[in-house]
This record gives sequence, structure tokens and C-alpha cells, in this order.
Amino acid sequence: MTARSRFTAGLLLIALLALALRTIYPAADPPWRTTVGVVWHDEGAWVHNARNKALFGAWRQDEWNPMFIAPVFTALEYASFAAFGVGVRQARLVVELAGVASVVLLALGVRRIGGDAAGLIAGALLATNYVYVMYDRAAIMEGLMTAFIVASWYCSAQARDRSWWGGAAGVCAVLAYFTKAAAAFYVGALGLAAVWALWETRRTPDAAERRVALWTLGGVALALGAALVVFVLPHWAEYRFYNWQMSVTRKPSYTLKSILDRVTWFPILHDTFTRMWFELVVGAVGTAALAVRWRRSSMAERLLVLWVTVGTIELLLHDVGNERRFVFLIPALIAATALVLARDRRIALGPIPPAAVPIVLYVAYILFGPLARLPFLYEVRAPVRLALGLAGVFTAVAIALRRRLAAWTARQTLTIVASTSLALLVAAGDLVQFAEWAVDRTYKNYEASRLIGRVLPPETLVHGKLANGLSLENRIRPIFIGHEFGNYADRKRRDDVRYILTYIAPSAGYEGSQIMDVLAAYPHRRVIMTFDVAETIGGHDTAALIDKFGAEPAAETRRAHD
Repeated sequence: MTARSRFTAGLLLIALLALALRTIYPAADPPWRTTVGVVWHDEGAWVHNARNKALFGAWRQDEWNPMFIAPVFTALEYASFAAFGVGVRQARLVVELAGVASVVLLALGVRRIGGDAAGLIAGALLATNYVYVMYDRAAIMEGLMTAFIVASWYCSAQARDRSWWGGAAGVCAVLAYFTKAAAAFYVGALGLAAVWALWETRRTPDAAERRVALWTLGGVALALGAALVVFVLPHWAEYRFYNWQMSVTRKPSYTLKSILDRVTWFPILHDTFTRMWFELVVGAVGTAALAVRWRRSSMAERLLVLWVTVGTIELLLHDVGNERRFVFLIPALIAATALVLARDRRIALGPIPPAAVPIVLYVAYILFGPLARLPFLYEVRAPVRLALGLAGVFTAVAIALRRRLAAWTARQTLTIVASTSLALLVAAGDLVQFAEWAVDRTYKNYEASRLIGRVLPPETLVHGKLANGLSLENRIRPIFIGHEFGNYADRKRRDDVRYILTYIAPSAGYEGSQIMDVLAAYPHRRVIMTFDVAETIGGHDTAALIDKFGAEPAAETRRAHD
């Protein structure tokens, strides 16, 4: 068997594994006993316009229209609904398939710059990464956005030999942005990589690199121009309103204290880096190695560095409180890890210049943080102090012993057997996490949605974000309420909407405070039915179907269990 055949066979097995992990038990609840941050009731909210079009023939049925924030996501979800019908499985299919594609494309992109072994390691690690798998199993935008980012990077890696791939990289980057605006950082990173390549060609003429950069910038410009003409300008009022509400009105505080909080919380708040600590450490070192040899790196390698660094800066400036925002870093860290394990096969630490000491200290803090949080899972200050102390000691030792460390690491190399074994061990750990979830999986949210379809007639109006979340297995018309958008203005006087769906446990209105205004506006309301649902680790989450006007419930429908 030739090397090419072995790689093809290995990649096929990885793709099949990725497909199985993403599509088995398609209607099961996202993890809630040990959560990874997937909010299940966001699924119905974000596919709302696609569901409207598929079921009722028109995109817009009320004042919640996320298609103006996520048009690419909405279009692909509608394609799935039109082809296979409306349901939880069909909604999730889009992101599941995109996730499998991202595994294959990352493997091929890493292979292009790091060889066959590096490509297979990257594919295997991304195929099995527990957090990434779980976001690929949910009908929310993070998985699809990240898949387009991976596709863009793959195109950039291919562009050295065929410069037109640079144009495809630009188009995919814009598609990522119109899937979710959080991908703006990547569009900027791609532009920076292209501009740097153009600048470098002035010093060391390289016609191929120049063509790639021009194609890349042209692809971005062409795709943005097409989006402007076809989508943004014809719907400017709605586009501006929704993006203003989601990106500006809800923007975080930018006070010095708020930024310092995000900087210190970054590796502490969530499980993501703890679950993939090996890839975090090796990927960070690999990214640093690429940055050190920046001028000698290819455009795809520089883009990988910018993907990690610009993406991290965007998180530190904007938001580290939502675990879903970390998903786009996973493929980049895995790509850098694969390059270290299979191409470089060493972790070479050079001398630390004085100007780099603050960067080394903060990177060390990021690496120690996911471990320091383990004894203090429900605290913030203690793990921050512990991680900072460990990072300080590490940095001081690294500076004091910098020459010995540089000489020692330069002599250390990994065999390909050792590299492959490490990657397989990490992948096995992720598979164990998946198996634990699979054994204890539940279907509470899916069954609640089906039961609502049996209780309420088709096209019944129902108030609340939870109505969106529980709408995929029935034909109700949910009326979403956002914060000063999405049916917010008349929320207290919608007498035509008889029913409310909301949490009553772990607390009333747990999904969002706006529903409390609706509840307060109807003091004679009555709970007519309750449903077991699954979101928090307590395991006793309960949603209630409420009649605003106090109708007496039928005795046999007062309580539904999973």
C-alpha cells in the first residue's frame, strides 16, 4: 500500500468515526450533568425563520427574525427542513455534517504543511474532541461558523500551488461571518495575513506569495460586496437593527476592571481548556514556535498564529463568560498540536528576551489555569491566585535556566510512534467522555417538544423563548421575547397569545428575565401542565405550560415525565 493510500484509508476511518460521534443518538439532550455550555433552547430560537418558511410558507411571522444576524445558518437550516421535514434531527443535521467536513478539511490542510502523519493526528484529535463534538451535535451557530473558518484555512493552505484557492479562503471567511458575526476576528486575521504577505514581497520578491495574497483579498472583497448587494442593503433597516441590538446594545463593559476580569477569567471559568489541556499546552507551544519563525513561515502557518492570537484577544476584549465562544479556538490549537507532534517532533525553547517576559507569564497563566481550577470548581479568586503563582514560579525558573532549558529542549525529539501514541491516548480520553455521556443520555427536551404537539393544536401562539426551544417537534407558533427586541415592545399586552412556556425550576424565568414581565402582566395565570427538561446539573429542571387567563387544566395533563 502506498503512502497516499494509507493516508486516504486513515482519513476515511477518521471521517467515519467523526460522523458516528456526531450523528448517533441525534435527538438526545446535550450534556447537562457535566455541561460544556450548549444551551439547548437556543436551537429553536436560532432556526426560527427557517422553521417559519418550511412550515408556514413565509420567513417572517413575528418580530423575532434571526435571519438578519445569521443568514447563512438560516439558509442551510431551511434547506435541511425543506428536504427532510422540520424536527430536532433535521435541525442538527446541518451542523453535524459541517463538523465532519471540518475534520476532513483540517486534516487535509495540516497534511499540506506538515505531512501525512500530522494530517491524520489533526483529524483524529478534532474528530474526537469532546467539546467540539458536542457543539457539532447542536443546531446552533458555533459549529457551522467554525467549520467555515476551518474551510477558509484549508483553502489558504492549498493556495501556495494554486493561488485561486486564496479567493476561496476569502469567500469562506465571509461565509463564516454571515453565519455568526463573532467570526469577524478571523476575517481580520485573514486580511492581516494577506497584507503581511504583500508587504514581505517588497523585501523578498515572491510572485507566488503575492498572487495568493491578492487572490485572498479579492475573495474577501468580492464576497463582502456580493453580501452587501444581495442581502445587507436590501434589508438594511433590519440588518442594522438586529446587529445593533445583538452586538452593541448587549456589548460588555470596557472598563479597566472588566477587561482585567476577562483576562484573569479566561482559563478559569469553563471546562473547555481543562478537557483539552494536552492540546492547549502543545498547541500553545506550537503556535509560539510558528510565531518565532514568522518570516520563514508560509501564509497558512502565519494565519494559524493569527487565528489563535487575534481570536484570543477578541475573547479577552469582548466575552469569556460564554463557553460557546471558545469553540473556534479548538481546531487551531489541534492543528498546531499536530504540527508539533508529527512534523517538528520537538518543543524547542529558545532564550526569552526581556520584552517577551509579560507574554510568557500570561501564556503560562493560561496553561496552569485549567488545572488550578480543579480544586475550586465553584470559585474564581482561589484558582486565579494559584494559577498566577504557578505561572510566576514557572516564568522565573524559565528565565533563570533559559540557556540550559534551550540546550536541553533542542536535544529532545519525539519518535513518530511516540507522537502517534500520545495522540491516540488523548483521543481515547475524549471517547471515554463521550461514552459516559452516551450511557447516561436523556431525551427530556425532545419528549417535551413532542408532548406539546399533542396538547396544543397546530399554529397555537405561545409566548417565551422556551416556546422556541420546544417548537421543533410540533407546529406551535412561538413568540420569542428578547431584551428590547424580538416581540419585546408589546410583551405585556399580547392577549391574542393565550399560552406561556417558561421554566419554573431551577427558577421561574430561568431562560431569561424578560418572561417575568409577561408573567407579572397576567396575575390570574394558571399552570396547566409541567414538563421535565434538561439543562442544569441539578437534574430537576421543569418547564411549565401556563394559561394567561387561568383556565382549569385537565387532570390527566397536569404533569408529564420523561
